Amino acid sequence: MAERRWEVLKVRFCERAGCEVALEAQMAYPSEVLPDQPPRLISKRCSRGLECNFWDHMTCVWAGTNPLYDPFEQNP
Repeated sequence: MAERRWEVLKVRFCERAGCEVALEAQMAYPSEVLPDQPPRLISKRCSRGLECNFWDHMTCVWAGTNPLYDPFEQNP
C-alpha cells in the first residue's frame, strides 16, 4: 500500500499572518511492490491556512479568501 506524508516545501515570512509559514505538500510514495515509480504530489497547503481562514479580513489564496495574494510566490 502507498504511503502518504506531508513534507515542507518552502518556509517564508507571511506579512498578513505576522509569522513564519510553511508551504506543505502531501506526497504519495509507492509501495514496495512497485518501487520504481516516483512519488506523486497529491495536494498542497499552508501551515496557517486554516487559522487565517477564520479571520475577518482577506488573507491569501491558501486560506481560500484572497486568490490574488500568495505569500510563497513573493520574493524572500
